[in-house]
Amino acid sequence: MNERSPSYRALTSSEENRNAAAELARAAHMHLALFTPDLETAVYDNQDFIDAIQRLALRSRYSKIRILVTDPTSAIKNGHRLIELGRHLSSFIEFRRPSEQHANRTDTFMVIDETGLMYRPLAERYEGYFDPDNAFEARVHLRDFDIIWEQSEAEPEFRRLGL
Repeated sequence: MNERSPSYRALTSSEENRNAAAELARAAHMHLALFTPDLETAVYDNQDFIDAIQRLALRSRYSKIRILVTDPTSAIKNGHRLIELGRHLSSFIEFRRPSEQHANRTDTFMVIDETGLMYRPLAERYEGYFDPDNAFEARVHLRDFDIIWEQSEAEPEFRRLGL
């Protein structure tokens, strides 16, 4: 990132990431794109984030939440709340697994409405940044996300419903 916007915030802990993720999701008007290795329970499996995603999904029939998860095994097995919400709101929330070509990426990021983002270059660490008002950076990451999304595969385990 060359020049930091006034809304830029450095992130250094799981709590800062969790709060930033919920804040960013609450700020979304129509679209949210999330690239994550395993749905990061410490960041995305909390009621504030889930509530924000649910409000976004129900805000408009045009709302779209796309989530790329490299390895969803643990999240599925442990009943991650975002997966459960996605199963109930499957018209608005879509999960996919990146292709092998993108499966070894080390970063994680979330983009909303082509305007805001949260980014960590190393997914296993909490150091990164949050910027709810940086359209340039958001669009760069969204273009990257769109390329991965187009080459990804639907993950059937996300759709399984308990009977």
